[in-house]
Amino acid sequence: MTLLKSYYELCKPNVVYMMLICAFVGMLLAEESVESFGYLLVALTGIAFCAASAAAINQVIDRKTDASMTRTDQRPLPQGELSATHASIFALIIGLFGATILFLYVNTLTMALTLASLIGYAFIYTVYLKRATPQNIVIGGLAGAAPPLLGWASVTNSIDPYALLLVLIIFVWTPPHFWALAIYRRNEYAKESIPMLPVTHGVVFTKLQIVLYTIILYVVSLLPYVVLMSGEIYLFSALILSSIFLYYSINLYYSSDIEDAMKTFQFSIYYIFLIFLALLIDHFIISI
Repeated sequence: MTLLKSYYELCKPNVVYMMLICAFVGMLLAEESVESFGYLLVALTGIAFCAASAAAINQVIDRKTDASMTRTDQRPLPQGELSATHASIFALIIGLFGATILFLYVNTLTMALTLASLIGYAFIYTVYLKRATPQNIVIGGLAGAAPPLLGWASVTNSIDPYALLLVLIIFVWTPPHFWALAIYRRNEYAKESIPMLPVTHGVVFTKLQIVLYTIILYVVSLLPYVVLMSGEIYLFSALILSSIFLYYSINLYYSSDIEDAMKTFQFSIYYIFLIFLALLIDHFIISI
């Protein structure tokens, strides 16, 4: 049981669950009514295994760094619960399994997009971008923003502009979300010479960037209503949620309490979940 738990934790389940929620939203928004929950489950399974594979590869590559950081030192590899070899084999197997499911039972486009996302996160971001530039989160955020597109493509076998708009919301959300955590963990990133923005440009500058990106997110969050993708239910939800997020960001900018960074980070998680939930509620109420 302990070994199974170690492999489970290797997959970063909380991150994968959030990705699946976003992919599921993309699936549901792609159609007026749900034709087959069985098909959606199969598609989510394939996406889940590929996402878990990317998470496992990330932990294999970052195992030494993880061992020296409080946020990650309890992961299976730093704790010696799994070897890097076994973790790598596991990542390869579940990645191939997920890609096979998508190829055989979903469509080639979804498989290709999912594998591109896997490569983007597990290799391009983890191996290169993370240690190459303080804009690592901005550039690498595209891979993490892909789930709604994957879900949409699994249903329509196409890349729809509405799906790309969902990707844009997550893409713009990612920097203020992660930079708030980076402020809280600044000393640990500095210790490992990882060029996160608070390390290279300071906390004050990072706080300003969080505010600016939150303002951009505020505007972007209204686009589904502007382009007639959603209605008033979503509009009011987006206005309220984005206003709260902006309040947290501005409060963080003027605060000297490091705990406010973590509060901003925590709210950002609720934000992305609730704004996608609002899209779903709006979509199906209007459909009715």
